[in-house]
Amino acid sequence: MESSESIKLIRRFIEACVRADPDEFAGYFTEDAVRWNSPGQPVKGREAIRETLRRGAQAMQALPWEILRIAADGDVVLTERIDHFTVRGTHISVPCMEVFELRDGKISA
Repeated sequence: MESSESIKLIRRFIEACVRADPDEFAGYFTEDAVRWNSPGQPVKGREAIRETLRRGAQAMQALPWEILRIAADGDVVLTERIDHFTVRGTHISVPCMEVFELRDGKISA
């Protein structure tokens, strides 16, 4: 993919994260994708990734996330963000850095 297209895909994915629809979320991943949300263990496969989001959405509500910086080199996209959530009525903001590897227009890692 062109870098600009890769960035557009990841921006759409981040917007989908906030909606927390497990099917929409999982649709961004390849069948054999690996998602590692540290400090947890890597989650392997689209169905396991879908289930992880479903369980997480029961415990918290995602609020709009802030992208501070985003850069791409072909099929690799880097984001620096602040992810916002509400957990049991408490607002939480989590600064994070994420690396996305893309394959065939989907997230593979």
